[in-house]
Amino acid sequence: MNRRSVGTGYEYKAAEKLKAQGYQILEHSYRTRTGEIDLIALDGSILVFIEVKYRAGSAFGSSLEAVDKRKQARIRHCALYYMTVKGYDPDSTPVRFDVAGFDQDRFTLVKGAF
Repeated sequence: MNRRSVGTGYEYKAAEKLKAQGYQILEHSYRTRTGEIDLIALDGSILVFIEVKYRAGSAFGSSLEAVDKRKQARIRHCALYYMTVKGYDPDSTPVRFDVAGFDQDRFTLVKGAF
């Protein structure tokens, strides 16, 4: 199994866990020329952009540590593009950036991670 299919599998696992917490999933694997957002959802009235990370072991740190400043900047840029294309007003729409991590099979969600 390649890394892309493993990642996609964990994105769907994360989506199921988020749905159970009341999130409404709007998009899976939203891609633009400049990057990708794994999941886009509504948590009540908040538009949430979610990065999903998986680590099979701890040799390279935890899943949550994998979202560095550069990755955050790409996600923010894609989020602004998404909002523009979908007609959300960036000045009045409440937005949050979450990170969903799987370390082996332990799930962790950090709301407002960046």
